Amino acid sequence: MLTLILLILAAAGLLAVMRREAGALPALAVLAVTGLASLLAASSLLGILLLVAAAVVGAAGLPALRGKWLTPRLFALFKKVSPKVSDTERTALEAGSVAWDRELFTGRPDWQALLAFKDEGLTDEERAFLDHQCTVAAGMCNAWEIAKERADLPQELWDHLKQERYFGMIIPKEYGGLGFSAKAQSLVLQKLSISETLMVTVGVPNSLGPGELLLKYGTDEQKNHYLPRLADGREIPCFGLTGPRAGSDATSLPDTGVVCRQVIDGEEVLGVRLNFEKRWITLAPIATVVGLAFRLFDPDHLLGEEADRGITLALIPRNTPGMEIGRRHHPIGSPFLNGPIKGKDVFVPLNTIIGGTEMIGQGWRMLVECLSIGRCITLPSGATGTARYAIGWSGGFARIRRQFNVPVAEMEGVQEPLARMTALTYIAEAAVYQTANTIDQGEKPAVPSAILKSQLTEFQRVILADAMDIHGGKAVTLGPRNYLAIGYSANPVAITVEGANIMTRNLMIFGQGAIRCHPYVLEELAAKEADDLQAFDRAFFGHAGLIFGNAARALTQGLGLGRPTVPFDATAAPYAREIARLSAGFGLCADAAMASLGSTLKQREMLSARLGDVLSNLYLASMVIKQWHEDDPVEGEAALFHYACQFLLGRAEQSLDELFDNLPSRALARVLRPLVMPRGRRFKRPLDDLARTIAQAVSRDTALREKLLREIWRTDDGARENPLAQYNALLATQERAEGLYRTVNKAYAQGELPADALHPEQRVEEALKAGLISEEDATFMREREARVLELLSVDDFEYDAFAIDKSKVLRHQAA
Repeated sequence: MLTLILLILAAAGLLAVMRREAGALPALAVLAVTGLASLLAASSLLGILLLVAAAVVGAAGLPALRGKWLTPRLFALFKKVSPKVSDTERTALEAGSVAWDRELFTGRPDWQALLAFKDEGLTDEERAFLDHQCTVAAGMCNAWEIAKERADLPQELWDHLKQERYFGMIIPKEYGGLGFSAKAQSLVLQKLSISETLMVTVGVPNSLGPGELLLKYGTDEQKNHYLPRLADGREIPCFGLTGPRAGSDATSLPDTGVVCRQVIDGEEVLGVRLNFEKRWITLAPIATVVGLAFRLFDPDHLLGEEADRGITLALIPRNTPGMEIGRRHHPIGSPFLNGPIKGKDVFVPLNTIIGGTEMIGQGWRMLVECLSIGRCITLPSGATGTARYAIGWSGGFARIRRQFNVPVAEMEGVQEPLARMTALTYIAEAAVYQTANTIDQGEKPAVPSAILKSQLTEFQRVILADAMDIHGGKAVTLGPRNYLAIGYSANPVAITVEGANIMTRNLMIFGQGAIRCHPYVLEELAAKEADDLQAFDRAFFGHAGLIFGNAARALTQGLGLGRPTVPFDATAAPYAREIARLSAGFGLCADAAMASLGSTLKQREMLSARLGDVLSNLYLASMVIKQWHEDDPVEGEAALFHYACQFLLGRAEQSLDELFDNLPSRALARVLRPLVMPRGRRFKRPLDDLARTIAQAVSRDTALREKLLREIWRTDDGARENPLAQYNALLATQERAEGLYRTVNKAYAQGELPADALHPEQRVEEALKAGLISEEDATFMREREARVLELLSVDDFEYDAFAIDKSKVLRHQAA
């Protein structure tokens, strides 16, 4: 019995040391003390084994000992097997910053580090712009008019955008811009997502483009000339990066610039002769100034000894001779202005290079540093805004649309997708707002930008598909009354641009995060590059301690032992602890995958994607918890919070499960699974009761619906009709209407009304005649049913309305 007790004490002591990553000395002490005790009082065999283990720990763990024999051997091996980091990859890894994403890699996330990003909210100026100017802009939009009748925004909307300086949200006030925070930019784009064309038109100039590049890298002369003109719309910018041969792999661009001299107006000018072909360039058809990425060569060494000067960025006026610009692509579902740009022997002086000659060859670094912020805001905000409109429309439609004498919102087949899309919207809103808040406090979130772009646009895909299902025939019939289908058909654009989701999920999130966010991998690679043995020793054995620590934390927390302390209320705390548990498991699995697969992990994209999915879901769940913690929850929000957290943590566990199923080393998988999930999966699909509660709340006039729809256009005060405002008005009187529906339908079912009173309007009139309802109630129902019928109606057109070439229309006999 004493032997067993000592063995348990040794194991418990080692687990405690490992959990704390306390180092070799405490572990050696535990083994030595229990070993001596066993040798003297219990089993000599156990004592010898524990003392031998203590000796091994001392020789391999104590810096003074391991440095003489172990570290040099490990360093030599590491140099052979570690992946080579290319210059392009190094630039991407060094761009941006790490914050909460790094905490999740440690396996012991410090929640105070996340809560340290205090939310100061919007300024009065930002709030006024969101409430007033954005309402005006949103009120000028009708999806059909923009997509089918104009293939553009209305002129009065363009005038409004320029006059109110929408294109200068990121430009400081000193240059005539609005100088908005990232949170304000995000909320503006969410409100403008009533039209995907409007959101893209405003979002792109405030994202990756000349404005941000000039702010960060431009010369004073370039800033003073262009920024005021970009802010007030005198200049419309575009940025040419992608082309026929360079899409997601933007570094492979074949567009070239050659340093040369050319005589202009009788004077020899040193400049660059450009040849390029760009595609998919947003705003190109109307752009007055073109940002251009190209590979610069100096074969005559006019700038120095180096011939290949690398990727360089320049800013070129539209009217530069040799540039072809103005034609349009036809993006699926949405007519936002997008088109090709070509140039043959286009000569520009050196002062067109963004940042001047000092920034030659720095183009890739400039792009990835800017992209880490822009990608966090534009498309994630557009997806979130679209989601908010979609749940507003869908909840309203599901409540007023009656089938089988009940609102379809009462049918569980509708409640399931309605709850799902509401939860995804709730997650998206928290993630984009909280991440924007970190940007406002100086972070440049590279990995979170990839998470938000891919995850939230995928959410948008699901949400819009669910919304289409709920609306049924209303949504599949195009016309001015259809507010949903054009946005639905445009969704693949968001999936594809700014880093296609397939590439982002499979290559970027974990591929970049495993090195950039890991506490030690970057240090190990840096030690290798510097050939620094001592730095490698510190990083490698710190890394080893992290692995043992994560194994211990994952196992003990999975068994319900040693739960971490978290600074949240009783609702959020259990989920925060589960994130800590899964963070430890994720960190362990990440290290196991990197150690077992080495450089081949780059090619194991499905495994990398699953690890990225774990990180993504833990990050999103953390943002939901922070939002809950800082916000004031309303009635019914707890159900939505539970659904969101269970959904995300269930997906994280599912990804870990699939990782274990597919690791090439089956022995490693058999070891990892019981360590990470000793009691199996904790989370599955959220329960039906939660879905029913959420669907009821979002389809009625509730505080939760009001909160979910805040910041978007929901008033009936625009130049165009607002279906969301009309739904909200009907929901405000829904309780009264439901009582009258019950009275009238019960009377009809009991034969108290004529059998041929088949329409709701007819039954109301017959109920009035029968004295079952008052004149006031009848008037209320007449007006209500007229508005309901208008919202349920769809459009029809002349027979040949859709044919571009009317001469090719077949005149069938019936037509």
